[in-house]
Amino acid sequence: MLVALLLSVGPTVRPSDCQDTSAIDRGVRIGIIYRPGVRPGMVVLPGRGALLDSVHTILNRDLDYSDRFELITLPGGDSIRVSTGPAGGRGGGGAARGRTGGPQAAWGGLNYPLYQALGADFAVDVRLAADSMTVELHDITAGAVRRTLRAKLPPLTDVGFRMAVHRLSDQVVLAALGSAGIAATRVLFVKDGKVDRIDQDGADLQLVSSSSRQAMSPAWAPDGRHFAYMEFAEGHGQLFMQDMATGQRVPVATTGKALDFTPAFSPDGKTLAFSRATEEGTDLYTVNVRDNCCLQRLTVGRFSDNLSPAYSPDGQRIAFVSTRAGLPQIYVMAADGTDQQLFAPFDYGVTGSSNAPEWSPDGQSLAFHRDVAGTLQVFVLDVRTRTVRQLTSVGRNEDPTWAPDSRHLAFVSDRSGYRQLWIIDLETGRIRPLLQQSGARLPSWSPRLPPPETPASNP
Repeated sequence: MLVALLLSVGPTVRPSDCQDTSAIDRGVRIGIIYRPGVRPGMVVLPGRGALLDSVHTILNRDLDYSDRFELITLPGGDSIRVSTGPAGGRGGGGAARGRTGGPQAAWGGLNYPLYQALGADFAVDVRLAADSMTVELHDITAGAVRRTLRAKLPPLTDVGFRMAVHRLSDQVVLAALGSAGIAATRVLFVKDGKVDRIDQDGADLQLVSSSSRQAMSPAWAPDGRHFAYMEFAEGHGQLFMQDMATGQRVPVATTGKALDFTPAFSPDGKTLAFSRATEEGTDLYTVNVRDNCCLQRLTVGRFSDNLSPAYSPDGQRIAFVSTRAGLPQIYVMAADGTDQQLFAPFDYGVTGSSNAPEWSPDGQSLAFHRDVAGTLQVFVLDVRTRTVRQLTSVGRNEDPTWAPDSRHLAFVSDRSGYRQLWIIDLETGRIRPLLQQSGARLPSWSPRLPPPETPASNP
C-alpha cells in the first residue's frame, strides 16, 4: 500500500474537442486504484546504470509524447519490482499470477496483479548486455510478455544513439497498439536564414544547410535521407537537394534564373513541385529530379499568384494557394495541372487569406493557416466533407506540418511572446513546445526515418 500511495502519474491531458486550449493538466493521482481513462496505462520499469538511465529517459519521453498512453511514474529505485519466481521465490509464486494464472505471469519476476492494481495495462522492461538491448513489452491484463524486441545500440556518445532508442520506442508503440509511433522523426525549420533540424522530442538541435547563403522552404524527401530547399541570392531563388547524412548538395535543374521556392516532393520522390515568381505573377511547375529533366508548367496565373504546392499521399492531386478569387485561398488540382477548383470553402469578403497547405499522410485532412481578424490561426480541412475547423486560438499560429501519424502537427506560434515551434495532438488537444528559441519559421516534419545505410562491402 505504501508503494501505491507514493504512485504519481505524469502529465495527463483533459479530453477536449481537439482544439487548442494551451493548457496541460499536470496532476497527481494517489491510491491503489488507478483509472487511466480511455488511454491504456503504461509503466517503464526502472533500471540501473548510466546507459540505462539515458535509455529510460528517452523512452519515457517518447511514449509520453506519443499521446497514446497514460504514463505511470514509479517511485525512485526498483523496489516496486516484486520478484516472484515460478518456483515460489521471494514474494510467492502464486501472488505473481495474472488473470491467466499461467506460468508466464511470473516472467522476469514481475507481479502482474500489483501492476494491474496500479492501473497499468502495459509494462516495458529494458535490459542491457554489452552493446545489445532487449526490450520486453508485458501485457499486464493477459499476464504475459506480448513482444520481445532486440537491437544493438551504438555507444552513448555516438551520434546515432538517440535515434536508435527512438526506433525502439516506435516498435513498443506498434507492439502495444498496432500503429507505429513518431519518435524516430525530426523537424526541419528555418532560423536566421539557415536550415536547422531537431528531434521530435526537442533534443539534438543541429544546423544542416551547407551554404552561407540564405536558405528557405525546407522540405523532406519521402526517403527521409534527403531534403530540398530554396537558396536566395541577388533576387533569384535556386532549389537544391541535399543528402542529410553527408551534407552533399546538388542544384535542381532548370531553377535559379527566376525566383523558385516552396519545393514539395511527390510521394514516390521522383518529382519536385515548386513555385516560380516572375513579373507576370507566380505559377506552379514540376521537374523530374530523379532524371534531372522535364520541366512542366501546371498553372497559368495571368497576373494572379499560384504557389505553395502540396501533394496528396497517393500522388494524384496537388493542393495549392491561389489569388485568382482575390485574397489567397486553398485550391486543388490533378497532379498534371488539370481540374483546378476551390478546395477549402470561404466566405467572399469575410474570410481572410489562407496559406501554407499540407496534406496529412493518411490523406484525410489538409492543414493550413488562415487570417482571422488580423491574426493567423491553424485550420484543418476534412478532405471528404470539405468542412473546415479552426484548431488554434491563442496568439499567432502559422505554417502547420504533419507528423507521420496524421494526428500531430508542428507549427509556429508566438503564444509565449516570441515565435517558436509547438506541437499539438489533434485527438487530445495537448500542446507542447518543441523549440524554446525565438525566430523559428517554416517547419517541415519528416517521415519515419530509416536506419543509417550500411556501406557496401568491397568484393
